[in-house]
Amino acid sequence: MLQFLYPKFTLEKYECYLKEMVPHNYKQLAVYENDSCVAVTGFWTGTKLWSGRYIEIDNFIVHPEHRSKGLGKMMTDYIDIKAKEEGCSMIVLDAFTGNFTAHRFYYNQGYGPKGFHFVKIINEEGLS
Repeated sequence: MLQFLYPKFTLEKYECYLKEMVPHNYKQLAVYENDSCVAVTGFWTGTKLWSGRYIEIDNFIVHPEHRSKGLGKMMTDYIDIKAKEEGCSMIVLDAFTGNFTAHRFYYNQGYGPKGFHFVKIINEEGLS
């Protein structure tokens, strides 16, 4: 599933990253049809000075053949419930600037831009 977003992503890199991320509240939510994963996202909780506790959605992916079937909404609804259960004040996420399909989906789910997420690339080869 992650290769739909990052074509060169390897299983080894995935396992390595999960070992670092899971101890920091990282969780994954997946939707299966029969024995096949058709949608996945990661999310984790944190605290910011301006907002308090929050959930951040990370790498939200629905298999292209399963889009527009309500799977994305099902996942965001689940994360909404988790955010309320955990006392979060907000849910945040990043969407690439050119991913207009994702922008439309997130707007329809009640998300809106609050600011810019600035990035300074230090090591291009380290990106997925």
